[in-house]
Parts: sequence; structure tokens; C-alpha cells
Amino acid sequence: MAFALTGKFRGTRRRLGKASAAIDGVGEQALFFWRALVWAPRSLIHYRKETIRLIAEISMGTGALAVIGGTVVIVGFLTLFAGGTIAVQGYSSLGNIGIEALTGFFAAFINVRIAAPVIAGIGLAATIGAGSTAQLGAMRVSEEIDALEVMAIPSIPYLVSTRVMAGMIAIIPLYSLAVVASFIASRFATVVLYGQSSGVYDHYFSTFLMPTDILWSFAQAIVMALAVMLIHTYYGYNASGGPVGVGVAVGNAVRMSLIAVVTVTLLLSLAIYGGSGNFNLSG
Repeated sequence: MAFALTGKFRGTRRRLGKASAAIDGVGEQALFFWRALVWAPRSLIHYRKETIRLIAEISMGTGALAVIGGTVVIVGFLTLFAGGTIAVQGYSSLGNIGIEALTGFFAAFINVRIAAPVIAGIGLAATIGAGSTAQLGAMRVSEEIDALEVMAIPSIPYLVSTRVMAGMIAIIPLYSLAVVASFIASRFATVVLYGQSSGVYDHYFSTFLMPTDILWSFAQAIVMALAVMLIHTYYGYNASGGPVGVGVAVGNAVRMSLIAVVTVTLLLSLAIYGGSGNFNLSG
């Protein structure tokens, strides 16, 4: 009986210890995010050249990756094919009930509110985010971050805040390209491949494409970029265990950022559009 109670007590202590460690981890992440955001203005003022370099690196890539355009091409192609897929599925599904003329409405509604933000967020996590985690992780395990601190250079403003601000600035032209690519692909698939009249497509597309939806879509992309950059820089900055630890940090960061992208899309969509979608279709 005593051994059984002792075993249960130890099991309870282990579970409480794990829960306490998880709570401590959340608090540590929140403190890291807060420090990175608070130091962001200083990074723009004191580390302007580093921020500009990171913007160029994030947008166009470096080395061999620059040959294919880096994040610009990757995000552009992802949203291009996503827009084409939406048109193909929308035309086929709407055609089953005889309203394939509304494919333009489908493209204007889905691309702006769901597809383009989610696909762009996934592209950011897989390119900008993973690269930032690998860079910071390599610096951590090689003790370069400790060397910066020894030289009286604050590591979080110089390494983290600059990357966060660079990602926030670069996301605007990147997301503009993503939205335009999704629109072009949807129109091409509907008008050229399926042969729908361009006037019919353009009529429903322009009727249901609201400027406020585009603005909210950009706001959603900026919030996703902020979440992705904060998550990836945290895991890279706190990597440990040599090269293997850096790889583990990249994997954990990508997993968390993908969850964050979907969560941001869900919460902001509900907050902005509500449960009804904020549109009326009649006729």
C-alpha cells in the first residue's frame, strides 16, 4: 500500500513538474517576444545597414538561392498554383449545380480571405523563418552570440529585432506579388482553360472583390509575418546541442509557425468577417 501511494505521488510530481516547465517556457517565450518588439525601434535607428541587408536577403535570397529569386519566386509560385487550383475546383464544383458563372466571385472571395494569406504564411515559414532559425542557431552553437555580448553589442536588438523588422517590411511587396499571382492564375484557368467569357468572369470578380477585404488581407499577412519571425528567431536564438540541435530547432520552429499561421487566419477571419462572411449573394 505504501509503495503504491509513493508511486502515485511520484507520478503526480512528474506531471506537475512537466506542467510547470511548460508554463515557464510560455513565459520565457513571451518575455523574449516582448524584448524583441521593444528593441525594434532601436534596431532601425542604430542598425540600419544590417536591417537593409536582411531585407534584401529575405526578399531575393543570397548565394545560389538568389539565382531563382529566393522568397519572391517561392511565394509567387505557391500562390500562383493555389489560385489556379481554386479556379479549377471552383469551376468544377459550381458547374455541377449550373452556376459556373460565379467562378469569379469564388476567386475574389477565397483568394483574398483564405488562400493567399495561408499560402503566403506557409511560404514565409518555409523560407524566411527556417533560414532565420538556422542562421541564429548556427551562431548560438558556435558561440558567436556570446562573442557579440562580450563586445558589448546587445544580441537581441542586433540579431532578432533587425530580422523581425526586415520581415515586417519585406512582407508588403511579397504579399502584393502573392495576391496578384493568385488573381492572374484564377483568371487564366477560368477564361483560357475552361473557356468562360472574360466579361462574365470580370463582372463577378470585380463585383465581389471589396477593397476593404484586400486591406484586411494585408493586415492579416503582416500579423502572420510578425508571428512567424518571432517564433523562428526564438527557436534559433535558444538553440543548443550542436548541428543536430539546430536542425531540431528548425523543425520545431516550422511546426509552431504553421500552427500560428492557421490560428491567425482563423481568429482574424472570425474577428473581421464574423460567422456569416459579411456578404450577401442573391438573384
